[in-house]
Amino acid sequence: MTITTMICRPDQGMDRRNQRLTRIPRNLLIACLTGLFSMPAAQAQTFPTKPIKLVVPFTPGTGYDSIARVVSPVLSQRLGQPVVVENMPGASSTIGATFVSRAPADGYTLLMIGEGTMASKHLYRKLEVDPLNDFAPITLAGRGTLMLMASPKSGIRTMEELITRAQAEPGGLTFASPGIGTSQYLKMELLMEAAKINMLHVPYKGSAGALNDLVGGFITASLVPVHQGMSYVSAGKLMPLAVLSAERSQKAPDVPTLSEMGIKGVAGDMWYAFVAPRSTPDAVIETLNRELRDIIAQPTVTAGLENIGLDVRTSTPAELKEVMRKESSLAAELVRKHALVLD
Repeated sequence: MTITTMICRPDQGMDRRNQRLTRIPRNLLIACLTGLFSMPAAQAQTFPTKPIKLVVPFTPGTGYDSIARVVSPVLSQRLGQPVVVENMPGASSTIGATFVSRAPADGYTLLMIGEGTMASKHLYRKLEVDPLNDFAPITLAGRGTLMLMASPKSGIRTMEELITRAQAEPGGLTFASPGIGTSQYLKMELLMEAAKINMLHVPYKGSAGALNDLVGGFITASLVPVHQGMSYVSAGKLMPLAVLSAERSQKAPDVPTLSEMGIKGVAGDMWYAFVAPRSTPDAVIETLNRELRDIIAQPTVTAGLENIGLDVRTSTPAELKEVMRKESSLAAELVRKHALVLD
């Protein structure tokens, strides 16, 4: 049995005398249509067939890097392919983000992002990547908390002392950040506004340099993720002043929140997530979402992330998209209000 198809030559119109019939075997047509409609399923079944690169757009030792190092070996085992973590720090995560946005949308190049990444679109006039629209969300990985810490060499022991000194010496005290546009920088701007103080910003190329100079006493204070700073607190090398989360951190239960001190409107939670280039096939995104959520839920992985001070949190791609949208909106308002746009 065959299916008859009529093909009309463009130069001959619908003249029946010049029509000719082409016969296509029915089984061949069915095979073609079946293959066409089963492409997403086939992609999910065959992915991956080669190594995956996971780009961390920050220096080693950050929360992003820690998550990548904990998750990647397990992901490699489950997928049967190497998962290579590559740090690409610089320009408030935009170097790594731009690289991944230009990569083929096939699931073999992934990126870790956070709230700081979402601010870059609004911070830079000339930016070749739009974090909200150039990436396909996969899943959240976790959340962390920022803590305001002072160098013991500054003589500051409490938040009240910092505010008193800063008000007496406008611009005389310094604060460090991993760079303009990072979460630490933006949240410090909010904090100074809420506390009615002014401190001099000293930007670094990454969190490692900022933290080292804070510990060394070259910087007065800085916002540091709890998972990074508590070991220095235990060693007496940093003085914790306040956490920016709504409630006290389980990792630092004796450190008060800013809201307890009457300083309102400064949200300090950080979030970490996995994304892929825009237009990555849905089947591949679904595979990565399922695998990453299963991995993060494993007791050993969960414990590993919690041990570095992170609260495990996963999501659907749609839920992560909403988190990204809200963060982008908040960053846009903050950048506009403080006229933080950069060339």
